[in-house]
Amino acid sequence: MKLVDTDVIIWYMRGNEKAAEVLDNMNNIILSAVTYMELIQGMRNKVELSSLETTLTIWKASIFPITEDISDHATSLVKQHFHSHSLMLADALIAATALHYQLPLLTGNDKHYRMIANLNLEKFRI
Repeated sequence: MKLVDTDVIIWYMRGNEKAAEVLDNMNNIILSAVTYMELIQGMRNKVELSSLETTLTIWKASIFPITEDISDHATSLVKQHFHSHSLMLADALIAATALHYQLPLLTGNDKHYRMIANLNLEKFRI
């Protein structure tokens, strides 16, 4: 099981073969609710949104909610890393979700996360 970052799903939706290979062969795709919301905001119309929903259904993807513990941890991460590394709210919530559930985070944006202690990053490269 892995928490999949927004960028990897975006590459998939754009038709990237490497993203398709990785995600289509993965069991238990898990998204943070933040990733899900970012994806919805990135869809240009209802057809793209429908395609996203169909893909998530085919994958039987799980969407993990933002709990109070995740929110508290994300707040701590922002306090610790915003001024030194510009850690943004969405990335802090995604990282806190991975840490809370003790899941590796599959991301192509490892520079957004590498300063976070104990976060298991799996780098996706196109």
